[in-house]
Formats: sequence, structure tokens, C-alpha cells
Amino acid sequence: MKRIVCFGDSNTWGYNPEAKARYPKAERWPGVMAAALGNGYEVIEEGLNGRTTVWEDPIEEHKCGKAHLIPIVRSHKPFDLLIIMLGTNDLKHRFALTPFDIAEGAGRLVRIARGVTDSVEGPAPAVLLVAPPPVGQLTDFAQMFAGAEEKSRGLSAEFTRVAHELSCPLLDLSRVAVSSPVDGIHFDRENQEKIGLAMAEKVKQILK
Repeated sequence: MKRIVCFGDSNTWGYNPEAKARYPKAERWPGVMAAALGNGYEVIEEGLNGRTTVWEDPIEEHKCGKAHLIPIVRSHKPFDLLIIMLGTNDLKHRFALTPFDIAEGAGRLVRIARGVTDSVEGPAPAVLLVAPPPVGQLTDFAQMFAGAEEKSRGLSAEFTRVAHELSCPLLDLSRVAVSSPVDGIHFDRENQEKIGLAMAEKVKQILK
């Protein structure tokens, strides 16, 4: 049994921008991925609304991915693959980060995950880094994410750079999905499905 942990934010949690609620498990991208992979795989969801890469949020507390990562990895070990899908919340205006900074934060998480080894829990898992797609036209989150539309267009290149530097597999969602026109941040059902299917193909390549 191949075990996969999906470490992400509200788009992994499955936030539905139309209903402002959570998609059913089968409609969230980890659920779509699990169905596409079939028998022999276990998919574990670790999505949190508002989660950042390595940044402490002064307004929304307890959202720092760096603070969560080691406990989550240790609680699920042994497992085979960690999917890191973060960076969108780093675009919030309050953080004042560049695409370079955001990608470096994601890279720091890759390094941390690779270092979590233990004689009982087993070796560190393989890691798949995921680059978020560009932010769409902002509506409900326009003030919170002011300036994010332009910045988000630089994430693909910077995540690609970091993945290359770390020799880490990368899935660039700018080539797979688009953000919902409802709020510009989250995914509709169609794009949750597209992401899940693309993830499944990437997982099969990594866990041969």
C-alpha cells in the first residue's frame, strides 16, 4: 500500500467558492486523485484554510505551514509521498512578499520534510512540490489579496527554479487549472477534478 499525505491550504481542504462550504470528499482533488489511483494507494488529507508556507500570520493565527509540517509528517509516518501545495495565502497583502520569497518558503518546506528521519518511524518521504496557478479576478478577497493577481503570475517560474535547485518533482498548476471567477482564489468542481487527475498521473510517475 502506497501512502500519500496532501499538505495544503483551503484548496486542499476543498473550499467551494460558490457555496462557501466544503466540497464532499469525492469532489475534492485528493479524493479525485485517490479514485484515479485505485487500489494500492491511501490518500491522507492535511488541508487547512489560510495555511502559509513559512510565515506566521499576525491576524489569522496558527496558519504557518513550517510550524505544522514536522508534527504532521511524524504523525503519519511511515508514508511514501508528501505533496506540498502551498503559496496562495503567501500572496496576501499583509505579508508583502515577492514570488521569489514565496517559492523560497515552499522550498524550505521541502528541505524540512526531507530531513524528518527516525529509526522507528522510518526514512523521510519523497516530496512533490506543487506551484499554485495564477490568481483570477478578485472579488470577496480583493482587499486581503491586493496586488496578488500580478504577483501570482510570477509563481510558476520561481517554483520551477526552486524545484530544479532541489531536484524535486514539480507539478505546475498554471498548466492544469484556473481559479474560479467567483472569488479568484479557489477552484470550482471542474478544476478540482482536473487537479486530482493531474496529481494522480504525477504520483504514478514518482511512485513507480
